[in-house]
Amino acid sequence: MTFNFTVSPSFPNERISDWYIFNTWLQRQLGLPIHLELHDDFGTQRQAIAEGRVDMIHANPFDASLLVREKGFRAIARPEGSPDEMVIVVAADNPAQRIPELPAGIRLACTDDPCVNTLGRILLEPANLDTGNIQELGRETYIQVTKALLRGDADVGFLPVEAFNGLSPLVRRDLRVLVTSQIQVIHHVFLIGPALLPHAEAITRLFLSMHQTEKERAMLTALGASRWQALRQEDVEFMIDILSTLTS
Repeated sequence: MTFNFTVSPSFPNERISDWYIFNTWLQRQLGLPIHLELHDDFGTQRQAIAEGRVDMIHANPFDASLLVREKGFRAIARPEGSPDEMVIVVAADNPAQRIPELPAGIRLACTDDPCVNTLGRILLEPANLDTGNIQELGRETYIQVTKALLRGDADVGFLPVEAFNGLSPLVRRDLRVLVTSQIQVIHHVFLIGPALLPHAEAITRLFLSMHQTEKERAMLTALGASRWQALRQEDVEFMIDILSTLTS
C-alpha cells in the first residue's frame, strides 16, 4: 500500500524541490512507500482530503481542525519557532496609517489561504470592512499579491509574516505593514491519518531526531525550519478551539 503525503499550498514555490527531497528521505528512513502530491490550491487539496487521498500532511491550522476532528488524523509534530501570523500590507505611499482609516470599497489582494484570510478579515473589522464593501482580487501566490500592491492594482494585501519577511529589502521598502496578527498559538502541523497510525511512533521518533545530523539540518533549513517539535493532541485541540472562537 502506498501512502499519500501532501503539504499545505501556502509554502513558497522555491521549496517544491525541497519537499520532494524530504519525501525521498522519509521513504528511505521509514522503509515505507510514500507518494508526495503537491496541490496547486487549497480547494484541490481539500477535495483530495474529502476523497480519502491523504495519509500524511503538513497542514495549515484550519485544515488541521477538519482533519483532527472529522477525519481521525493525529498530530505528531510542528516546526519549532514562531507561530503562524499574518500582516495587512499597503503600498508605502498609501495615505492610511491605521486599519480604521481604510475606506469602504478598497481592493484587497489575497490568495485562497483560509488561515491568512480569516485572520486578515478579523483585523479589518475596526474599519467596518467586510465582504459587502471590499473588492477581493484573488491571486495564486503571495508574490502576485505583492506585485498587485506595488503596481497599484490593489490597495491592501494579506501576507503571512514569513512571506513578507522573505521579500527583498528593496521590495519591503515600498510596502508598509498596517497591522500584524498576535494570536500566538496557531501553527502549521504534521498530521498522520488512520492508515499510518500503526507507524506513528516510528514517524514521530524520526521527525524529532532529524536535527541531529548536519545533512538533515540542511534539509530542515531548506524547508524553513530548524527542527520539529513534539506536539501533544491537547495542544492541537487548544489551537482548534481558538480558531473556532475566532470564526464564530
